[in-house]
Amino acid sequence: MIIGSILENKKDKRIAITPEIVKKYISLGFEISLVKNYGSHLGFSDNEFHDVGVKFKDEKEIVKNSNIITQLGVLSDEKLSMMSEKQVLIGVLNPYDNKDKLQTLVKKKVDIFSLELLPRITRAQSMDILSSQANLAGYKAVIESFANFEKAIPMMMTAAGTIPAAKVLVVGAGVAGLQAVATAKRMGAIVFGTDVRMASKEQVESLGGKFLTVEGSENLETEGGYAKEASEDFKKKQEELLTETLKKIDIVICTALIPGKKAPLIIKDYMISNMQPGSVIYDLASVQGGNTAFTEADKTVEKDGVKIMGESNILNKLPVSASNLYAKNVFNFIENLYDKEQKKLNINLEDEIISKTLIR
Repeated sequence: MIIGSILENKKDKRIAITPEIVKKYISLGFEISLVKNYGSHLGFSDNEFHDVGVKFKDEKEIVKNSNIITQLGVLSDEKLSMMSEKQVLIGVLNPYDNKDKLQTLVKKKVDIFSLELLPRITRAQSMDILSSQANLAGYKAVIESFANFEKAIPMMMTAAGTIPAAKVLVVGAGVAGLQAVATAKRMGAIVFGTDVRMASKEQVESLGGKFLTVEGSENLETEGGYAKEASEDFKKKQEELLTETLKKIDIVICTALIPGKKAPLIIKDYMISNMQPGSVIYDLASVQGGNTAFTEADKTVEKDGVKIMGESNILNKLPVSASNLYAKNVFNFIENLYDKEQKKLNINLEDEIISKTLIR
């Protein structure tokens, strides 16, 4: 069986197959087909791939002849038109925005697996691309915001006087938010966290952060462990708490997202007006509209002396680490899909991991 991958999305530096993972696929009996210069932009040379058994082919041959195609996102319409029955496409395919494209493939009897739909169960943790990528995103958001903050982060006591520690607020305490809390704390900041899910309180506090609790909080968590939309009453109370808190905060890391929906608007324009000049907001939700009133993807907007930074793909700043983790996630998913005795794929719909990620 052949596993193939091509480079198509020039806006994303990440790759789905690394030399380390090629060895694992070959040990299972797969053949790997890649385009030339597949990983050269990340320091993975063609020789490195060749030495572990990769066969180089052109894009069309890979798309037409691979049993499994693994990517970061959806292929172009031209490439999708080349796919045929019984082929398998695996990636982060964003089924909410790409519904029509994916349904066209379903009609052609192509099996499509979108990995962001993985269930939050213990057995799926090694395949959880949202967690592995969000972990890196939370870390890098802190590094980027600190680099743009024009004061020291930890408290410093000097003969000339004391520099107070920076105060950081993390909005949304999922995987990215918790990593942001941990990273900011390690770097000496005073850290606060807030989330609509009450389970997050213990997690934030275990990392040394202080959890901001909305009075009369309800637990807004889905069965899958994601945040769901808050009631109007909750939103009002959250606004009041944030308005007062933001007056004292130096750096805000926004990570709040609802799968398949526009990012919730949490930090309103008047809240930003009340923040201290020189403060920084880093909005990881910018690609889905942002958590602030002024967020723009891939731009730094300055409002009343506050910098609001939005990045559509922060992982482009950590592409090697992100690719290594993503490639391992995909390998673990394919290994679960593969029957080693029969030497073929087994799309067992009784397996929750398979049934939840399969687009039908």
